Amino acid sequence: MHGSAETAPEAFLNILGVLYLHRRTSEGGDLYLTPFGIALQRQLDIANWLEPEWFQAHRERLEGTSTVYRVQTRPVDGLSADLVVKYCRVGEDVPLNTHTMREFMNAEFNSPWEEFALVMELRESRVGPKGLSIATQQPLAIHVPPEHLQLWQTGRSEERVNRIQRRHPGVALDILRQYQLVYGWIPGLDLMQTLRELAPAWDGLEAFAWRMNARVLAHLDSKGYAVADMKPVHIIFGDEELAELRRAPAAVAASAEALIEAGRYAMIDYELLQRTQVNEVEVNRRRRHSYLDILRDRFSPSDPPPHLHRVDIMGVPYIHGHVESTGGELWVVGRNPGLFDFFLPERWRRTPSVKLSERNDVHYTLSKDHVHLVWKVSRVGELPDERAGDRAGSSGRGFNSPFEECAAAFALAQAGVPTTNVRAIYRTGSRKLEASQDPSRYQSHAGLRGEDGRPLLRDASNYVIISGYFNGPDAWVAQREGLPLCRPIDLRRAVEDGRLERPVADEAVARMRQRIRDSGFDAGLLDAGDLLIAIDPDGQVLLDGDGRIEARLCDFAFISGRAWD
Repeated sequence: MHGSAETAPEAFLNILGVLYLHRRTSEGGDLYLTPFGIALQRQLDIANWLEPEWFQAHRERLEGTSTVYRVQTRPVDGLSADLVVKYCRVGEDVPLNTHTMREFMNAEFNSPWEEFALVMELRESRVGPKGLSIATQQPLAIHVPPEHLQLWQTGRSEERVNRIQRRHPGVALDILRQYQLVYGWIPGLDLMQTLRELAPAWDGLEAFAWRMNARVLAHLDSKGYAVADMKPVHIIFGDEELAELRRAPAAVAASAEALIEAGRYAMIDYELLQRTQVNEVEVNRRRRHSYLDILRDRFSPSDPPPHLHRVDIMGVPYIHGHVESTGGELWVVGRNPGLFDFFLPERWRRTPSVKLSERNDVHYTLSKDHVHLVWKVSRVGELPDERAGDRAGSSGRGFNSPFEECAAAFALAQAGVPTTNVRAIYRTGSRKLEASQDPSRYQSHAGLRGEDGRPLLRDASNYVIISGYFNGPDAWVAQREGLPLCRPIDLRRAVEDGRLERPVADEAVARMRQRIRDSGFDAGLLDAGDLLIAIDPDGQVLLDGDGRIEARLCDFAFISGRAWD
């Protein structure tokens, strides 16, 4: 039974680039309101449209292969809203004809988050002809009822849902729950209804309609999008266009064609909307360049949106926010909220990766935004084991927390010590499987609290430290756009592989130890495996301006000596 009002808590969330106001409903479901939906949030209270008696009495089933209804909300302060409520078919079979299957062999229904993100992109009209924009329905809300169905009731394939999860691994998708997409209603008639009203006896009606359908597909392609099941009934003429057509019914074909050529129509049905391959490449390119621009200005203060917050932890400035897709939290180094989305786990956690360390859980990956990253699972809470090669095994010193590691990297870089750049800290939403053996960090960090009053460091959670990938000194990399870059290798492996003589490596370690000490830190546990050098495209070790090897500190798990209060 649906309740009469939404209940707390509320939170602003960013999912695949779309800002939502998330509300828990009184019946235990979830409602995600877009900026368009927030303007109608009282009408979109589920009691005002989905209450069973009201919904049954006021809904109108719309034509099509999916389950779609038009429903008017209850009046709120004398105002109602006309809604289109569509049940998402993610994970179900796609019933396409043979011709369409040849062109879209891998077509799959969008998840609700993908569909809204693509519709928002299409509405923004960033690419293609400047004078053409394709109107759509306003995406208002996604409603997720609390009930869990049996798999046979959903009609979904586990294989398809898993494939979609791999495409956006950080975005939660429950195979057993329904998803209702709520759009605004567009007053008007579709192309077929229009032609049947104004030219009912025309033999060439259907052929003309499909020719216009092809023109709309060409418009979509020019804007960087495609729809696997585009039909004439998905092309809508609004009231103004219908009035024009009705003034000259004898010339309806010429008038309708002129309206479509001018882009004076709206398109509906987006469950198979997708980017073209060219646009997909361009979107990735833009995001990569956007990332570099924002990264350059990461410490320039900028007002964060409501779902993000500025925080300072151990002297490091962060933009902090909740990760709705996994239930985790993310701290991104800097003051620029534009960086936050680039480090969401769905952008890097499941992209192909290469393990960089035999001893630690360290991986290199190219994120979905084509950003080179290294991510490492923090070992905070573990006891160093000398038998397993942990150099602190007999020292009594445990692993630094991720916040200590980031603080050390930040402070050392500010002091001029060459380091890799720590970009973010991610706390997973799932519970850690193994119990913590070393409670010291949880005790020393007990006073560090988040906005919710809970400890920042929790022994039941895993933490991942995300760093930039060292492919050469910044000045060197900047001169080689589009050219091969360096490959990093740690000093220990460089000696084992015969690239460096041990005395040369020892001298580099000693020099780095001294620089760290001069900056006020203890580097007594530093070893060759903590330093990276760069191998240039010709296979040579890159040297600095003084002719010495260019070495960079990459591991901060045992750097100590500065107070973190």
